[in-house]
Amino acid sequence: MPQTIVLEWMPKLKPIAFSPPDIREEDIDAVADVLRSGWITTGPRTREFEIELAQLSGTSDCVAMASATAAMAAALRVLGVGPGDEVIVPAYTYTASASVVHHVGARAVLVDTPGPTPHLTAEQVVGAITSRTKAVIAVDLAGIPAPYRPIFEAVEARRSDFRPAGEAQEALGRIAVVADAAHSVGAIGPDGQPVGSLADFTCYSFHAVKNLATAEGGAITWRRAEDMGFESDDLYRTVRRDSLHGQTKDALSKSKGGSWDYDILDLAQKANMTDVQAALGVSQLGRLSDMLHRRRDMLRRYAEMFASTDLRLMDHFSEGVSSAHLAMAFLPEPNQERRDGIILRLADRGVATNVHYKPLTLMTAYRNLGWSPVSTPHAVAAFEREITLPLHTLLTDEDIDRVGLMLLEEMSRS
Repeated sequence: MPQTIVLEWMPKLKPIAFSPPDIREEDIDAVADVLRSGWITTGPRTREFEIELAQLSGTSDCVAMASATAAMAAALRVLGVGPGDEVIVPAYTYTASASVVHHVGARAVLVDTPGPTPHLTAEQVVGAITSRTKAVIAVDLAGIPAPYRPIFEAVEARRSDFRPAGEAQEALGRIAVVADAAHSVGAIGPDGQPVGSLADFTCYSFHAVKNLATAEGGAITWRRAEDMGFESDDLYRTVRRDSLHGQTKDALSKSKGGSWDYDILDLAQKANMTDVQAALGVSQLGRLSDMLHRRRDMLRRYAEMFASTDLRLMDHFSEGVSSAHLAMAFLPEPNQERRDGIILRLADRGVATNVHYKPLTLMTAYRNLGWSPVSTPHAVAAFEREITLPLHTLLTDEDIDRVGLMLLEEMSRS
């Protein structure tokens, strides 16, 4: 019988990382220029980044912050959300979407996601609204915008039930809609509007694994301030202060001769972005369109490989334009043991994968708050089926083919 011979000198295939940052020489040069400038904290490069992000988002202004978490907390504070209030959040998300609610003293109401994707649905929003509901945080999962139009219709339909607390909520006159757009910078909704202008407030992440990376960082933008009862310049100043301890001047303004004096108007957080981070962001924004185009091409390649199989890839192409942040694949049946085995065997073969997300109702901190996975069966079932495949701009077409073929092989063995 013929035997398989393994030649020791044959080169091994390179490992495929899950999501390394795509850092190029122009990025390094941009950061080095700031380091040489003598001003490395919040300053002109941060403002440049904010202006370019607002343009990308189709909005009038933007505040760069230390993280999307800080940005979401700022949105809730601007809206006056606090103790005694409730905010609706999908259970199928990362903790940041819900923990910020508790950071401001309110209560996150975790809801199931029974639709064709693990996105929050308008039906779930309607079912969770009470007289204490002040906001909804929708999540743009995998880079696909949440269904904002139906969510807005849902909160508008319940406008008469809204009980405002404070001037901001009275001006808005309804439950606020906040977008956790950590995955979706550069995406476009089904009506042709860019992410950033789809919700009342939109919060981005620029963590190292995101499509646009500043190592750590985030930003908050908002639709037309006047439509929400705010004055645009006042809103910018309020959010900016929220990232600077409630201080009326930033460090650059205070550094100018004779301008040291300032006031503290709010007991706020410290969550500003630095010029070092912003320089990296501005550099990456210059090629974001090309990077998103490449990511969508890789998703199409995965989709073609899986088209005739029972593996379902989350659909990025039916509506709007996805930012193609994650390649989320779903096994035909919920089976966590099988899914975890496939992940381990792929790792043994040099391919790193991940899972997005373990529902919050499975997490200790949320179970300590009284939540149970029994309340979110669809989210749990989706989690037990899900494998996230490598998707980043350092991958080649050959890498995508290798990942896809190995995954199908491992599925056939389990």
